[in-house]
Amino acid sequence: MKVLVNAGPWLTVPPAGYGGIENVVATLVPALRSRGVQVVLASVGSSTLEVDELISAYDDEQFSELQKPYNQVMGITHAHLARVVDELRGRDDIDLVHDHVEVVGPTVLSAFGGPPVLHTLHWDLHKHPAFYGAFPPSIAVNGVSESQIARAPEALRAASLGAVHLATPLADPLTGWDTRADQGEHLVVMGRICGLKGQHVAARICQKLGLPLVLAGPVSGRNTPAELDVVAQNPYHPLHSHPDVRYHLDQVSRYLDGDLVRWVGAVGGPERDYLYASARAALFPIQWDEPGGTAVVEALALGVPPVGLRRGCLPEIIDHGRTGFLADTEAELAEWVLRVGDIDPEECRQEAFRRFSPSVMADRYLDLYEKVLSGR
Repeated sequence: MKVLVNAGPWLTVPPAGYGGIENVVATLVPALRSRGVQVVLASVGSSTLEVDELISAYDDEQFSELQKPYNQVMGITHAHLARVVDELRGRDDIDLVHDHVEVVGPTVLSAFGGPPVLHTLHWDLHKHPAFYGAFPPSIAVNGVSESQIARAPEALRAASLGAVHLATPLADPLTGWDTRADQGEHLVVMGRICGLKGQHVAARICQKLGLPLVLAGPVSGRNTPAELDVVAQNPYHPLHSHPDVRYHLDQVSRYLDGDLVRWVGAVGGPERDYLYASARAALFPIQWDEPGGTAVVEALALGVPPVGLRRGCLPEIIDHGRTGFLADTEAELAEWVLRVGDIDPEECRQEAFRRFSPSVMADRYLDLYEKVLSGR
C-alpha cells in the first residue's frame, strides 16, 4: 500500500517544539512503514521524518504567518493543497490519502476526485458549523476519541469510521522512555498556555494546597518568559491583545511567584520528558471538551498519574482510581490531587503500552484504510 499523508504547511514533521498534528504524524508514519506501507509525506521541505518521498510547496514552516491578517495568509494552505493535487494528478500509484489539514484538505480533495481519502479530525467540531453540517459525502473521517465523534454534526457522524486514540512514542515498550526518573515534589501542566487548558485552575489549587507546580508550554508561540515580556510590555505589539497572551497576563501570571508556581516556557526533547517523568502528577483542569488528549497519554507512558476534570476524551483515557483520577469540580480536583500516591506508576505505564503505543495506532489506521479502500 502507498499512502500520501497530508500534514500541511505549518510546521516541520516532527516539529522542533510544540505541534500537535505534526507530532501525531511523526508517531504514526514510522509504525506504518514498519508494516510495509510506503509513505509519501506532504509537508514542508525542511521536515526530517524518514519517509519514502517528501513533497512540499514551501521549503520552511509557515506557522509564523498565522499571526498576520487572514487576507494575507489565506492562500498558504491552498498553495499546499494545490501541490498535493498536482502530485496526485501526475501519478497513479497512490492508493489512499490520509489527510490532516483542517477544512481545506477535505474541501479540495473531494472536489478533485482522486484516490480515496481518510480525513482525521483533530480539533473542536463545534467550529465551522456550515462546513461540517454539509460535509462532503465522498470523504471518510475518523475522530481521535469517541466523545469527539458523539458531539459531531450529523453529516460528520455519517461519514465517520470511528475513533483512533492518539499515541506516543513514549509508550513503545522497546524504544520508549526506559529511564525511571526520580520522583520530585512538583506537579505539572504540560501544553499550550490558553484558557481551554485551564492553567489558572491548576495554579490556584496548588497555591492553596502549598504544592509546587510547573507550567510548561508556549504562549501564542512565545517560548520563554523573556519573549513574552517583549509582547507584554508593548501595547502596540500585534500579539498584545491575543487571547492566549491576555489569558496568561490576566489570569495566570497572578499566581506565578517563581517558587511555588512557575512558568518555565516551552520545553522539548529529553528535558521535557524528564520534567514530566519526575512529576508527582500531571494536572488537566480542562475548560473544554478535549478531543484528543496527547498530553494525558504521555503522562501515562511516563508513569505519571493524570488528574483531570471529567470532560471530553479524559474518561476514555483515564481509568478512575486505577490509572488516575477524574473530578467534576475544582474542589473535587483538589481532593484527588492529594491522593495521587494511591496510583501505581507501573499500572499507568502498562496501560499506555497496551492502548496508546504507535503500533496500536498504526494497526487501527490500517484497518480504517482497508475499509476506505473497500468502500465501507
